[in-house]
Amino acid sequence: MDGRGFMFEMVLSELEDVVGRENVSISDGERLVYGVDYFWVGRMWVDKGRLPPKPDYIVRPASAQEVSRLLKIANYYKIPVQTWGGGSGSQGSALPTAGGIVLDTKRMNKLIGIDEYSRIITVETGMVFQRMEWYANERGYSVMHIPSCLTCGTVGGALAHRGIGIMSTKYGKIDDQCMSMEVVLPNGDIINTLPVPKHSAGPDLNQIFIGSEGTLGVMTKASFQLFDLPECRKFRAFLFRDMTSGFAAGRDIMGKIKPSILRLYDESETRSIIKKVVGVEQKGAFMNLAVEGIEKIVDIEMEVIRDICRKYGAEEMGSDYGEKWYKNRITFFYPGYTLDNPQMFGTMDTVASYEKVELIYWAMKHAIEDNFEGVRFIAHSSHWYGWGTMIYDRFIMDSPPEDPEEAIRLHNRIWNAGVRAAMANGGVINDHHGIGLKLSRLMKEQYGPAMQVFEGIKKSLDPNGIMNPYKLGL
Repeated sequence: MDGRGFMFEMVLSELEDVVGRENVSISDGERLVYGVDYFWVGRMWVDKGRLPPKPDYIVRPASAQEVSRLLKIANYYKIPVQTWGGGSGSQGSALPTAGGIVLDTKRMNKLIGIDEYSRIITVETGMVFQRMEWYANERGYSVMHIPSCLTCGTVGGALAHRGIGIMSTKYGKIDDQCMSMEVVLPNGDIINTLPVPKHSAGPDLNQIFIGSEGTLGVMTKASFQLFDLPECRKFRAFLFRDMTSGFAAGRDIMGKIKPSILRLYDESETRSIIKKVVGVEQKGAFMNLAVEGIEKIVDIEMEVIRDICRKYGAEEMGSDYGEKWYKNRITFFYPGYTLDNPQMFGTMDTVASYEKVELIYWAMKHAIEDNFEGVRFIAHSSHWYGWGTMIYDRFIMDSPPEDPEEAIRLHNRIWNAGVRAAMANGGVINDHHGIGLKLSRLMKEQYGPAMQVFEGIKKSLDPNGIMNPYKLGL
């Protein structure tokens, strides 16, 4: 056995001492599994018969204390660490591109408690989000974070990339819903943010770790605000002649009402995905929305919304389409409906003010369809704010290059063109899927000299650079 093999075994013994031999794996099969998430490049690479990036060790801790001991070992030996939740991310953020340790959090899945008087639920971050929602539902509440990955993504994964759910227009993103967290720093120290997020006792530490994608530490517990399950939820669908009138109606709605769901689809997506799943046959921009809460108030709000949509010439389509969309909201991501290999595809979601959003939509559409033969562009806006909205835009190529190296280069060129078109016109790199490995190279272009703020925090908390290397531009 050579020197490297000797030290490999010594480190393995230390990891097993922390979590037990049964909770450490070095098997080839499991290491392959942790080399692929929902990042298109990684999945394509494996589909072409190539080996993915593999960790050296897979470790499954059961507590913050075990995470602390593991990170102290990793820091001493300067071994890279990647945190893994459900593996449902699309940006390659959890991929073990530097080898080392994959720290799988799913054994940390306990309900810590529910404070019904304050309406706060506290859980460990390895819990799949659906399970936390069920705990809340049993008491008549909801966390109201309902993403498409609800049944497979973990709480920590949602926090790591600042995730969003379909009810965000009313209830906010994950950072609005999170009250406080327990975090294990790279040196092994266990810290807790303050018990409430709104205060004048310095910056909100939650916002340092939410969206940090495993580069600054491991989030191990989190508390969230609970909301009453609504008395009613009512749907309405409208068809606009174009995106211009749809964006204007959405802006006016947000000036008066906060629907829980507000989704506006361009004609390309209306005629493809919406037609396939919901059954809309007409041409135009399809809007689906929901209003919820106390029924008397909901009825008044719906009338206001209908008046606004009529003002912009929308055809009212009743409630059936909206109810069918809600029933099938995860069907869009099942086999037979979702985009999948051998297609090349990507979601270039961005967000901007109302003044910029339609300009960005057209700039991205032209950047993709005018410069890349055989690539089409579809989009919708699914998360709205008082100041603007996001665009969930996707490119699709049905016949990408067979050669994996050539496919990666084309994939990255398409991403560069689309995202740079968004940034040039007032958008940002990403709205809610995160940066990961996929968009890491564009962080410095987005932030310029401001990037030194992130780099300074990283250097201070993780001087050995062990936490999730090559992600988030760090």
